[in-house]
Amino acid sequence: MAAHLKKRVYEEFSKVVQIPHEEAPAKKLRLSKPSKSAALHIDLCKASNSTDALQYLLQFARKPVEAESVEGVVRILLEHYYKETDNSVRLKIASLLGLLSKTQGFSPDCIVDDAINTLNNEKSHQVIAQLMDTLLVIGSQLPENPTVRQRLIEMSCKHLSDTYFGVRNKCLEVLGCLGTVDTPLTKDNQGLGTLTGVRDVQSVISDYFGDQDPRVRTAAIKAMLQVHERGMTIHQIIYDQACRLLSDDYEQVRSAAVQMVWVLSQLYPESIVPIPSSNEEIRLVDDSFGKISHMVSDGSWMVRVQAAKTLGSMLQVSPHFLEQTLDKKLMSDLRRKRTAHERAKELYASGEFSSGRKWADDAPKEKVDTNAVNLIASGACGAFVHGLEDEMFEVRIAAVEALSLLARSSPSFAEKCLDFLVDMFNDEIEEVRLQSIHVLREISTHITLREDQLDTVLAVLEDSSRDIREALHELLCYTNVSTKECIQLALLELLKNLNKYPTDRNSVWKCLRFLGVRHPTLVLPLVPELLSTHPYFDTPEPDMDDPAYIAVLVLVFNAAKSCPTMPALFSDHTFRHYAYLRDSLSHLVPPLRLQGRKQMFGLDSVGSAAGSGSVESAQLFLQQSLNRISTIQNLEAPGAQDLLNFTIRDLQRLGELQTELAGAADFCATYLRCQLLLMKALQEKLWNMAVPLCLKQNATATAAARQILEETYKLEFVYSGLENRQVAAVHHIRLQAKALQLILTARTRRGLEPLISSCEKFLQEVESFQRLFLSELPHLQDTFVEKLVELLPRLSSCKPVELVKTLQTTLRQSRLLQLQLPEQVHRATATIIEPTGESDNPLRFTSGLVVALDIDATLEHVQDPQNTVKVQVLYPDGQSHVIQPKPGDFRKPGPDRHRLITQVYLSHTAWTDPCQIEVRLLLAYSASSSPLSSSSSSKPGWSDSTDSLPPPDGAIEGTIPFSKPVKVYIMPKPARR
Repeated sequence: MAAHLKKRVYEEFSKVVQIPHEEAPAKKLRLSKPSKSAALHIDLCKASNSTDALQYLLQFARKPVEAESVEGVVRILLEHYYKETDNSVRLKIASLLGLLSKTQGFSPDCIVDDAINTLNNEKSHQVIAQLMDTLLVIGSQLPENPTVRQRLIEMSCKHLSDTYFGVRNKCLEVLGCLGTVDTPLTKDNQGLGTLTGVRDVQSVISDYFGDQDPRVRTAAIKAMLQVHERGMTIHQIIYDQACRLLSDDYEQVRSAAVQMVWVLSQLYPESIVPIPSSNEEIRLVDDSFGKISHMVSDGSWMVRVQAAKTLGSMLQVSPHFLEQTLDKKLMSDLRRKRTAHERAKELYASGEFSSGRKWADDAPKEKVDTNAVNLIASGACGAFVHGLEDEMFEVRIAAVEALSLLARSSPSFAEKCLDFLVDMFNDEIEEVRLQSIHVLREISTHITLREDQLDTVLAVLEDSSRDIREALHELLCYTNVSTKECIQLALLELLKNLNKYPTDRNSVWKCLRFLGVRHPTLVLPLVPELLSTHPYFDTPEPDMDDPAYIAVLVLVFNAAKSCPTMPALFSDHTFRHYAYLRDSLSHLVPPLRLQGRKQMFGLDSVGSAAGSGSVESAQLFLQQSLNRISTIQNLEAPGAQDLLNFTIRDLQRLGELQTELAGAADFCATYLRCQLLLMKALQEKLWNMAVPLCLKQNATATAAARQILEETYKLEFVYSGLENRQVAAVHHIRLQAKALQLILTARTRRGLEPLISSCEKFLQEVESFQRLFLSELPHLQDTFVEKLVELLPRLSSCKPVELVKTLQTTLRQSRLLQLQLPEQVHRATATIIEPTGESDNPLRFTSGLVVALDIDATLEHVQDPQNTVKVQVLYPDGQSHVIQPKPGDFRKPGPDRHRLITQVYLSHTAWTDPCQIEVRLLLAYSASSSPLSSSSSSKPGWSDSTDSLPPPDGAIEGTIPFSKPVKVYIMPKPARR
């Protein structure tokens, strides 16, 4: 019994109870950045003198500061400020306070009191000026806090009496940027306890128009202009003060006063102002126009430039004031003559009467006191004549631009200034000549050139500058001439130009085309002479390889389109030449209705019928073609592929017939071609067979995926005007192509490591797509991307083999993404004009040396051509050279059009026979597989120094050929020994 009890006791005490083990929470490491304020405090404490402290502050200014650390840094700076005795260190601290106030995420209202306290206790004028600048920054950062703004304005008014000009300048700047016209200010001139009057910001600023320091006067005018730029109304009462400042001794004041007078003339154009020393009154805009015209003769060329530019924007001025700027003599209608009654009264008062012995001794005399009764200052007469004859070319350019602006708004003034603009074609500076040509081109709708004027204009064709000559050709395209002699003179000079500069061929032909279109009746009497025809005798047939003869035909054929009687003057060979040029130069030769020539008419009717279709019907057809693709899900694979093929063919033909929709049609056709390639790569036969049995199909699918990627980059970077939805569709099909590449890699390659890295890269692509096109995901229902986004959490944790299987299933089951029709899409195109590739004579040069090949190309709808357009040269041995043209080689003759005129240097080893090289233009692009949002990476607002960001990982760069290649014969010769 005892043994039994003992056994039970042992059992009770030896019972094992398992207590669930509670795991201690893992300690989390919090990575804390070192405190900026503590580091700054240590540095400043280590400084043994003011020079060291200044060096530490300069080093600190180069480092970015986070928003949460700014307040601590400010406290450290203020603490050191109070202890510092050196003015330069306090000045730097005050500057840092302003820079720190710009930090994003930091509200500077907590340091307003400290900044004002330091300002009240500061004695150094330079530091006070810097503190006022800091207060201006703080006030600009707190636009919604009227209390702070009012305090800052009061501080500015208090320090306006400072003896240092820099302090007064900053105070005026604060008033201009923060003050309001409606709110009255309490200005205290005597002391803090004496209230002298209630005034507004505008009256306070205008008091300093007469300050003794010219820099303060300039700051006062700029502050008033700042008030105007903020949308507040400036009172007309300061007009007289601004006009007096036009005669200031300092050019900065006069320059600012010109701008101030112009602002007032735009605000109160119809107000009536008196003329000094007379009883006459005129409109304010006319008076200000006369005063600014007087400034065109100022002693400072910078003031003259600004005055000339300002005149061009005063479009409300009266016509007689406008015309006075072209005549140095004062016109009679701008002088006020006394009436006969007033003259008789004056004569009676003087006691003298006409004796009658001298003929017309009582006739009215033209000698008038011009200083007393002129409506415009005599110095303002002929303002544009003075500007166009100025010694500084900047003034001449400004005067030409102002004439352009005024002439476009006044046809009568355009006719009067025509002679002056034509005279500027002979200026010694190329830039002035070029600007004059452009200005005359802009006002060409209002003018008709006389023969003497045309003679002066055509003399510019002798200019050695290609830009000048082409600008003049462009001018002649839109100019009206008065007589047939003018047409004959223009043709003769253009043919001389063609003979002297053969590279101008296309530009001259284009010029003569427009001349013929605009002057058919003037060309008609010249046709027998131009074509060398005779009513009785047959004349020899001219050579069709002669560019001069082609130029004459272009002129005649374009005139014949509007003149139905002209073809009767043509000879038989002229009709044959027309057929040849209509095929070879269809952009220069229009379709003509030639009676009795059926083959001609039939040929041209095709073109006219093709062009007769309206853009609206073509756009409707394009939309219907895209809608037809939406039914592709209901078709079997062969039928779906046939539908895609037919739609691509229709869209390509539509782009050829309708140039307005060529960009949109080509974009849609390329997108559908990518879908067709993807559909062929995902055929059942490929995926239901073992890999060794379908090696050829695998290679085809790999090539299709590579081609889809190339086409998507072309879709993204060659076409401009795409909306976010179209870009999302392009990225979507690119993602499908990359998924196809990943699946094919898993089927054909062995090894787990490459597959893992490829899977990780693909998942990054999906996350990047989700981040970039988050707003477009609702429009991507039942598509490949939507299914991937849903499966993304599971795909991130699964094995690579499972990921590939899921991708394969998802890719084959996803539907085709319907493409929305873009509003306005343009395709970037390039046409190489020179070299033509027609010459059989090779360029010969010594091997090892270089030969220059002139490149002339026209670019259409290219974004940022200076950085994206490159020239590629392909040699027969497979070598390829890519050349980046200089930025100065690009011209911009019109919107969305650029001209590339450059030289490419060729070199190679010796050849035995001449061979052809290929020259083409490439469009460079740079796409990142993990793009960074430019808006998320913001630079610190207070730091002037910025470190360049490293390029993103996985950046994809490439080039796209976007011009037809041109073949050029070259022959490197061996060097002579």
